[in-house]
Amino acid sequence: MAKKTHDTPMLDELEGGPWPSFVTGLKRLAKDNDMMVDLMGQLETSYRTRKGYWKGGTVGVFGYGGGVIPRFTELKDENGKPVYPDAAEFHTLRVQPPAGMHYDTKTLRKLCDIWEKHGSGLIAFHGQSGDIMFQGIRTDKVQDAFDELNENGFDLGGAGPALRTSMSCVGAARCELSCYDEARALREVINNNLDEMHRPALPYKFKFKFSGCPNDCVNSIQRSDFATIGTWRDNMQVNHQYSRAYFSAHGMTDLVNDVVARCPTKAIQVMKRGEADAKAGPQHSVAELDDELRLVIDNKDCVRCTHCLNVVRGGLLPGKQRGVTILVGGKGVLKIGSSMGTVIVPFMKLETDEDYEKLKELARSVLDFFAENALEHERVGETVDRIGLVNFLEALGLDVDPNMISEPRGNPYVRTDGWDAEVAKWQSRKKDAA
Repeated sequence: MAKKTHDTPMLDELEGGPWPSFVTGLKRLAKDNDMMVDLMGQLETSYRTRKGYWKGGTVGVFGYGGGVIPRFTELKDENGKPVYPDAAEFHTLRVQPPAGMHYDTKTLRKLCDIWEKHGSGLIAFHGQSGDIMFQGIRTDKVQDAFDELNENGFDLGGAGPALRTSMSCVGAARCELSCYDEARALREVINNNLDEMHRPALPYKFKFKFSGCPNDCVNSIQRSDFATIGTWRDNMQVNHQYSRAYFSAHGMTDLVNDVVARCPTKAIQVMKRGEADAKAGPQHSVAELDDELRLVIDNKDCVRCTHCLNVVRGGLLPGKQRGVTILVGGKGVLKIGSSMGTVIVPFMKLETDEDYEKLKELARSVLDFFAENALEHERVGETVDRIGLVNFLEALGLDVDPNMISEPRGNPYVRTDGWDAEVAKWQSRKKDAA
């Protein structure tokens, strides 16, 4: 039985709305945990004074330089003793999850048992970089908790100026839009660079993320330094049974309003069967809506936004020539504000062992460039912005490509004098790749 709880009128107010409250969870844990009782006391004080009382420090496990986020209380009485002693140390362990966030119930129960034994019992699935966040543990318990987690197959993730843990979408395991093996790509790249995660030595943090299709369900384009996005480079595939089922259930109004009108490049039309047969060429995908109507997609104008695939689910599918697009430089606010990733490789196959080796080599090259050239507390996107994209591509040995533009069909990063020769080289590379 935990000690008597503190009065928390302001926290109590957060339980009054229509939505579930984190306060309810904290109170449930506080019934049997003194650390959670005092945590709520300190949190109530912060709400009342509008001031945070946590400071950092140095806490870790043997052989690792990262993975633990230290938190010590600064809320002391006149004698210098913590006002809430059982929450005076409230460290967080960042732990790597399985790729794609796949767990069975036995594993989840084991994780909960370990954290209730050594820590507060408070767990967050997952942090922005994908970590399992074990929140609330004393310094003398950190090593014991890590040892037991490690015995059960789990390792610490990244913290500090280091490679961070990674995220991949559920992808090929559950989603028909997946264009590559996201889980394998994550494990290959991260396992190849674990030293940068466990022994922080970078100018600042660096994140990889892996999304199976342009829907980008793990927000890799705007939330990772190196984004790997599934895509395709041939014609969209169609399934007439599912496209007919969609049209039968939704009708022409929804088709026009939700699919045709929302195509950003106006690449979709509805045609009668005879007109579609006459006008549709090799670059078109034609899906049946009923015996007379056809949905016609001009693939040369498709920018892979994936909206129509989401709405006409199963009726429209990614093409057969699948691979990934690599973008670099996405992040939240820092020196130059929020930024999205810039394309550095428009298309790369990711099927064979050789393909995955190329991905690992590129990832390693970007990490090495970042480590050697970035300023302190600078993300790789800011480094690219500071030195210029052309210089970054030259350092990595990558060719300039027409797809590397700051906005679609708009302003290129590179000069256009001598462009005809560059276009000829690009078309030659594209032909060789096919």
